[in-house]
Amino acid sequence: MTDRDDRLEAGREIVRAKEAAGVSWAKLAEALDRSLVWTTSALLGQQPLDATQATAVAKLLDLDEETVEALRLPPVRGDAALDPTEPVTYRLQEALQVYGTSLHELIREEFGDGIMSAIDFTLDFERVEDPKGDRVKLTFNGKFLPYKVW
Repeated sequence: MTDRDDRLEAGREIVRAKEAAGVSWAKLAEALDRSLVWTTSALLGQQPLDATQATAVAKLLDLDEETVEALRLPPVRGDAALDPTEPVTYRLQEALQVYGTSLHELIREEFGDGIMSAIDFTLDFERVEDPKGDRVKLTFNGKFLPYKVW
């Protein structure tokens, strides 16, 4: 196995262990003193974890040393960790297919020619109660990066 495979397998082990232990993502985020979304992303393999963070998670979830070591490997971002057929992922892609061009135009009109950073970025998740059925609220907050003209 490669480091990439080990890192992704550690994420799968986290999911199994947190379910078995009855520990929430919010409890793990509290233990790492990080946001809920960042923590979940990190523990699934897409953000870096240092030794202190990996050890804190290991204590909460009773993880073996091999999994702890894998948590400290470089993150795996993008397609390798993404299942495009998973319904939530698919629907988010669909939303971007429908509204992506509109968002591009609105960003361009408001800020000028550029993009929203996914590096200088936060993502917040919230449940919003609604009598017609609870709603999922996602807030993407990225720094505007103008295209450089030279």
